[in-house]
Parts: sequence; C-alpha cells; structure tokens
Amino acid sequence: MAAGKFNAGWRGSVISQINVTPFVDVMLVLLIIFMVTTPILYHGIKVDLPQVASSKIPVKNQKEITVTLAKSGEIFLRDKNYPLSEMATAISELMKSEGMTPDSGRVFLRADKSVKYGFIVEVIDEIKKSGIEKLSLVTELKDIRK
Repeated sequence: MAAGKFNAGWRGSVISQINVTPFVDVMLVLLIIFMVTTPILYHGIKVDLPQVASSKIPVKNQKEITVTLAKSGEIFLRDKNYPLSEMATAISELMKSEGMTPDSGRVFLRADKSVKYGFIVEVIDEIKKSGIEKLSLVTELKDIRK
C-alpha cells in the first residue's frame, strides 16, 4: 500500500456527475443492431405483381390477412406455406386468433403475374369457403412515364 495521507475531503464528498459514456456506447450499439435487423424482418415473399394504370382504392382501417401466390405455385399465408386444401381452415383459424369476423376483416390476394388464372380462381374459392366477404387483389401502379 502507498504510504501517505488520504485526502480527507474525498471521503465525505459525493460525486454529482453522471458518466454518460457507457450509456452512449450502449445506445450506439443498439442503434446499429436495429438498423441491420429491421430490413431483415420485412423480407416477405418476392412476387412480380401485375401492373395497372388505375389509381389506388382507399381502404378503411380494417384488419387484414395477406395471401400470396408465388410463381412456383406455392401459397403463403403471412409468410407460411400452406397447401390449397388447408387454406380455408388456416384463414378461419387466423381470423379467430386475431378477433376478426368475416365481415370485419379483409383478405389481400397477391399473385405473381405468371400464375395461371385457373389456379387463382381455385385459391379465391378456398378463401371464400372460410367465410371471408371482402377480398382484394393487389397490383402495382404502372409507370406511365415509360
């Protein structure tokens, strides 16, 4: 141990300053983590939607379910793959779990433009079997400047 006197004023005084350096370090690390992970969370299923020239139809605040038909013929309900035969049951269960009724919710159908029309009609039929009354087809706005 060091020989000598301790500063008597040091024992009785309280440090009233906050060291914010560790706090800033943690906040910067969290910011970087969120900036990297947020785009990953919203990846979705890649679909080449048909393009139309008409404007958007306004949708009131309603609960929604998204069904996606991929180019490969796979059917996704909120990023989970389902066979056609299980779609009505899966949509009904999802509606129950989210407190939706057939008239209070809406299903958005996103279909790749290369999917055959007959398959789209089969999927619409399965969606209607779940009791859904409001079905919307999702498209992209055509760029008229081309």
